Amino acid sequence: MPSPRLLRLVLAVNPAASSGQGGVRAREAAALLRARGATVTELVRESGSALAAAVAGELDGADAVLVAGGDGTVNLVANVLAGTRVPLGVIPAGTGNDAARLLGVPLGSVQGAVEVALWALDAPPKALDLGLVQWDGGQRYFLAVASAGFDARVNERANHWRWPRGAAKYTLALLRELATFRPIPFELTVDGTPRSERAMLVSIANGPSLGGGMRVAPAARADDGLLDLFVVRPLTRLALLRVFPKVFRGQHVGHPAVDLSRGSKVSLGGPGVVVYADGERIAPAPVTISVVPGALAVLAAPASSDPQRSGAA
Repeated sequence: MPSPRLLRLVLAVNPAASSGQGGVRAREAAALLRARGATVTELVRESGSALAAAVAGELDGADAVLVAGGDGTVNLVANVLAGTRVPLGVIPAGTGNDAARLLGVPLGSVQGAVEVALWALDAPPKALDLGLVQWDGGQRYFLAVASAGFDARVNERANHWRWPRGAAKYTLALLRELATFRPIPFELTVDGTPRSERAMLVSIANGPSLGGGMRVAPAARADDGLLDLFVVRPLTRLALLRVFPKVFRGQHVGHPAVDLSRGSKVSLGGPGVVVYADGERIAPAPVTISVVPGALAVLAAPASSDPQRSGAA
């Protein structure tokens, strides 16, 4: 690993992420980066709006912004950096960490995450697509997956629980939601073509995974200028429980209730539908979701260790 040039780095920290792990991992990352000669400006904010404003104020002259937090904090900073040339790196410290997976960043090692960032800063610049959710009165970018229906309702339930942590929280929330959920009549328009779907859920994927490694669209790439549309048509509770474990390995592809397609712009509506993206509540339907090619500069691992290329979970 080559020694870094003199770097000015911004470290955006959500100290509350994963019961305090955001702050712990940020301190470790800052020490490692300074030991390698980098200048590190730490921005520690529990308020999302305050953190976004602080990051925006530090972009001039910054070589990169690293985020110590979960997918929600990564999403927040990605929305600040979209359309700029300042790259985003991730020090994973959340529940799902799907953005870190997308960038090929090791989840369990702060040192490993730091090494990825330093390697990428010495490599040719890399940019990824972003998804863009637009609704009446607002818009928001996302890096990994936007979802509506069953998955979004599971997210709403899981986000109100402090325990358990990690993927187990999502799994338990899924089982609770399963008891009362009914399929939704969605109205979609994909690249100008209308379609009606009575479905359990609809996901629009820029990257392959959501919910802590659920590979809903295992072939999705965040650099192809397309979005992957994932639709799960009505299933019995028993059938859903049988297919659910396969999603973590991407082995649900080919199931008769699963439909995967691609497009660049999707309009989505349905009764009572709320859209989530990168694990965060975005807006009630109707929304329009489109791809913005090359919108975000990133610090990603070499191609050989990138899970969207290698197929690693």
